[in-house]
Amino acid sequence: MRPPNQAARNQLTTVLGRRAGVSAADLAGPLGVSIPTLHRLLHEQAGRVLAAGAARRRRYALRRPLRGELAELPLYEVDRDGRAERVAQLALVHPEGTWMDLADTGWPLVDEARDGWWGGLPYPLYDMRPQGYMGRQFARAEHRELAVSANPEEWSDDDIVHVLNRSGVDMSGNLILGNPAFEHWQAGKLLPPEPLKPRALGRTYASLAEHAIAAGVAASSAAGDFPKFSALRDRAGSATPHVLVKFSGADGSPAVRRWADLLVCEHLAAECAGTLPGIESARTRIVGHAGRTFLEVERFDRHGLFGRSRLASLATLEAALLGDGSTDWTRLAERFAAIGLVAPGDVERVHHLWWYGRLIANTDMHTGNLSFRPQGLLALAPAYDMLPMLYAPLPGGELPTRTFQPPLPLPPQRSTWTTACAAATAFWTRASQDARISEGFRQACAVNAQRLQQIAERV
Repeated sequence: MRPPNQAARNQLTTVLGRRAGVSAADLAGPLGVSIPTLHRLLHEQAGRVLAAGAARRRRYALRRPLRGELAELPLYEVDRDGRAERVAQLALVHPEGTWMDLADTGWPLVDEARDGWWGGLPYPLYDMRPQGYMGRQFARAEHRELAVSANPEEWSDDDIVHVLNRSGVDMSGNLILGNPAFEHWQAGKLLPPEPLKPRALGRTYASLAEHAIAAGVAASSAAGDFPKFSALRDRAGSATPHVLVKFSGADGSPAVRRWADLLVCEHLAAECAGTLPGIESARTRIVGHAGRTFLEVERFDRHGLFGRSRLASLATLEAALLGDGSTDWTRLAERFAAIGLVAPGDVERVHHLWWYGRLIANTDMHTGNLSFRPQGLLALAPAYDMLPMLYAPLPGGELPTRTFQPPLPLPPQRSTWTTACAAATAFWTRASQDARISEGFRQACAVNAQRLQQIAERV
């Protein structure tokens, strides 16, 4: 004689595998059993079934293996003092998506995610994935060992989880996913690397640049497309020895010379942005050696040697919490403020920074170039990647012949524009006088400074 409810028992995983986050009532119906009977069947499959949520909000899903393993992955968070604690667990579920409860962590959530169900990955993980120049170099160096594509743009969500679990030790922000990555981080605390001394900086940076170009860098994967590497350096008065170092080529060609000019401009732009009301900028420094120009950017998601803090790009936050699709920083900041996630003071700061970037001819102000620190509210992070990209060499290496046309404000924007214009004029003036910048580009900067001064008198 067949055991009672054997048909339902046989169909349970098939039905459950069609949809993640299904209620008991919605699951019992297709199986033709009562809810008490369903609960008994689910209990029999406790190792394969994920149950989450209290009382009427309880939902079920069939666990999905990651490279053959069904175990959940712990998510660790490192604080500013270098202490770590487990804050969540990640489970993969059928037919796709994940479960991770972030309700009490301070990460802002939309209603659909409050019970921990995600159609893809939980959004805090997306900024951790290897991306940009360093991400491509990492993938190129490590893809065979990790059994993933050499192109990180081709990675599935499961590939991203696998890579973070195995190698996600020094990613953007302060999260570490999985025990293997966490154990690597702990081992690094026992035998920390020695920061570079000032006397060896230029020579070592030149060597690291050659290595980054030739072999790839299997280390930090902060986003961005400019050639770069990560390093630890010893510098008096710095908040952390952790830096990202962008670098130019060394052949002296017009395109390379222009990129070197722009690195110096990024350093000056960061300093001038810091004069805007309430704006903090990433601390930067220029180092020259062996024909290359290096822009050293102190990481503001690092504190001391081991401390870390949260960070999320506007691109990730917009996709997870708004779904607006806009790339206008001011529009998105105002939308976040309207739902109580960004304070009015930070909205004003974003407006100043947006106008400043446009007035220094930064044509690359995408949503990956603005970040926030999530802790209940979204607090504006320091400014970074501000430079006059209007003048960047074309893909073939040719220098563009473009005239800068400063944007003008509407009457309600005049006060913010005027403040940003003063900082932008200071930037162009400093760039026009900086001997590290080529003479021809200094002349262009002088023209832009004069143009802004003239326009400001008429606005």
